[in-house]
Amino acid sequence: MPSSFRRSLPLAAALALSTAPAFASYVLFESGQVRPLAMSPDGTKLFAANSPDNRLEVFSVSAGGLTKTGSVEVGMEPVAVAARTDSEVWVVNHLSDSISIVDVSVSPPRVTRTLLVGDEPRDIVFAGPGGNRAFITTARRGQNVPVSGPLARPPLLTTEGTPRALVFVFDATNLGNTLEGTPLTIIELFGDTPRALAVSPDGGTVYAAIFQSGNQTMTVSEGAVCNDTNLNNNTPQGPCTVSGVAMPGGLPNPEKSNDNVNRPETGLIVKFNSGANQWRDQLNRNWNNAVRFDLPDFDVFKINANANPPVQLGIDDVQYAHVGTVLFDMIANPISGKVYVSNTDARNEVRFEGLGVRHRNERGHDGHRRRTRRSTRSRPSSDVAPRSGRTSGTDRPRTARPRHRRCRRAPRA
Repeated sequence: MPSSFRRSLPLAAALALSTAPAFASYVLFESGQVRPLAMSPDGTKLFAANSPDNRLEVFSVSAGGLTKTGSVEVGMEPVAVAARTDSEVWVVNHLSDSISIVDVSVSPPRVTRTLLVGDEPRDIVFAGPGGNRAFITTARRGQNVPVSGPLARPPLLTTEGTPRALVFVFDATNLGNTLEGTPLTIIELFGDTPRALAVSPDGGTVYAAIFQSGNQTMTVSEGAVCNDTNLNNNTPQGPCTVSGVAMPGGLPNPEKSNDNVNRPETGLIVKFNSGANQWRDQLNRNWNNAVRFDLPDFDVFKINANANPPVQLGIDDVQYAHVGTVLFDMIANPISGKVYVSNTDARNEVRFEGLGVRHRNERGHDGHRRRTRRSTRSRPSSDVAPRSGRTSGTDRPRTARPRHRRCRRAPRA
C-alpha cells in the first residue's frame, strides 16, 4: 500500500466522524402510568412522575400557572404519586418494585426512605385512621414477600386457587426498622395484576381493581371441536366423540366464505355461564367436557381500611364481578361515595365472519363504547350514550372499531 494512501486513512476517518449526522437521544419506557400526578393537600404544589427519567418533578401552583421548583431521582420507572402531607410524597416505582418516600419541604427534595414491595407495584392511596395507612397494589410473583411468619406470601406459582393480587399496607407513622420496611399487613385478593385504587369519602374503605380481570372466556382447541362432514348444508355439525369424550358439535355457521371457499376447522371461544355453571358457545351448547375448570371474574374488591389490620370485606357478597375485561382507573365520588371504573369490555366470544357482495367483512360485536351504571340493588346495567363496535354487511371491507372503553359504577360504600 503506498505510504501516501496510508497517511490519508486517518484523515478520511476523522472527516467521516465529523460529518456524521447527529442523532437526538432516545429514551424508552414501557411501564404504564397509573397516577402520575398529585397535588399537595394545601393545593400549592403539583407532583409529577417522570417515568423515563426516573424522577419526581415538583412544581409550585399559582394563579399564573406552574413553576418548576425541584426534581429528585427515585426508583426505576415511577408510575404513581400520592402526597400524604404537604411535605411528604410517596412514589411507586414499577420496575424497581419499591416505594420512594420524598421530603419535598427541603431544597432540593430528597428521598428519606425506600420501601420494598411485591412485583410491579402500580398504584397507591392513603386511607384509614388519620389517612396514615398507605395501600399499594402489587402482583404476587415472589418479589420482596416474606416466605415465613404471619405475613408469609410465598409465590406458589403452580398452586391452583392461589390469590395472585397483593395489596401491601404500611403505617406511615411506623414503618419499622428493617431496611425494606415492615408492612402492617399484605392483603390477598383472588385476581391477577391489580392496578387502580380508590378511597371512599370517609377514608374507611379502599377499592382495589384487577387490571386484566378477563371476561370469563376460554378457548376450546381445534381437536375438541367436531369436524363438519358436510359444508354444503348450512347446518352446524352435531355431537361427536373425541378420544372417548362426548363433545356438543362443530363450528357455528358460516360454512363458506363469500367466494365459496370452505372454512378451515378451527378452535372455538366459549364463555362461562355462571347461572348454569357451564361453558357455552354462541349456540348455547355446553362445552364442560372440553374445559375442566372454573374461572371466576372478580373485578373490584373492598378493603376495610380502619380494621386492625386492614382486611378484605366479604368474599362473595361485597366484591364486584363483571365490571369489565380490562380495568384502567377508578375514582370515588367525594359526595355520594359511588365508585366509577374506566375499562374496556370485550365480546370476543362473538364470531366475526360475515357475508358481503365482493369481500368477506366483519358483522360482529366486538366490544362497547359506553358508560355503564350499576345500582346498589344489582339491577341490570344500563348504557348511557351507547356506541357499540358493530359493522354492517356491505360490499366494502370494513375495519371493526377497537374494543371500547366504558365506565361502570360499583355500589357505594
